[in-house]
Amino acid sequence: MALIILVALGSALVPDRWKSPSGEIALVHVHGMLMDSRDIVQQLSDHRYNPQVRGIVLRIDSPGGAVAPAQEIYNEIMKLRANHKTVYASMGTVAASGGYYIACAADYVLANPGTLTGSISAVMAFNNIEELTKKVGVKASVIKSGKFKDVGSPLRTMSPEEQKLLQNVVDDVHQQFVQAIVKGRNLPVADVRKIADGRIMTGQQALELKLVDEMGGLEKTIELLAKKIGVEGRPKVIEQKEKIPFLDWLLQGSLSRGLAQTLMPSPSPRLQYLWTF
Repeated sequence: MALIILVALGSALVPDRWKSPSGEIALVHVHGMLMDSRDIVQQLSDHRYNPQVRGIVLRIDSPGGAVAPAQEIYNEIMKLRANHKTVYASMGTVAASGGYYIACAADYVLANPGTLTGSISAVMAFNNIEELTKKVGVKASVIKSGKFKDVGSPLRTMSPEEQKLLQNVVDDVHQQFVQAIVKGRNLPVADVRKIADGRIMTGQQALELKLVDEMGGLEKTIELLAKKIGVEGRPKVIEQKEKIPFLDWLLQGSLSRGLAQTLMPSPSPRLQYLWTF
């Protein structure tokens, strides 16, 4: 009886991250617009602390999104690699801009020949409704403590000085993207800069440019990772159940979360690694 009590007590004291199902390979999905990285980062962190997980496959199907979430996921992948966990990336239909930013952190990257990827760039978009407000008789009055406080206001045209300021911001995060690829892919910075102009490309073209390592889908990625970590036969693959937001549950697929995020207006311009068409 005492032994049973001690075992139960020990189990209760074990952190939740160590209670993940044991397995050899963990599968983590990155899909849709990247606006919040918390769930993905938590999954990666759990796998980093789970000694039963020897390798991680990232299945990426994303056109990117906000800059910070992509960077947070990238950094968590780097932590996995530093902790001797092998990370392979499998690129699906789209792994562009922020989607590729994440992929390039992996040890090995696979894409399908027709995968859409690339779009190595940063963007900020603003709406200008100045002429519309004039037509309806609306006039804004702004009281500010600094000359750049209302930069990007939709109610007026930006000054050349403001445009230069925002261009410097976009250029800075663009260079951060370039450096992330240089580090993750071990490529010369000059080679990356030549193609870091926002161009979209296929997986086959990305292979020729050394942005990916091999052609193949998810199953091939799992097989190659299993071989890399020394697993014979079919590896055990674990996958955390996705947390479905209430809105997604309510709509039940009539409007996907990614589409909803695209259609719903943002309260403010976002700095993004995003490919749109």
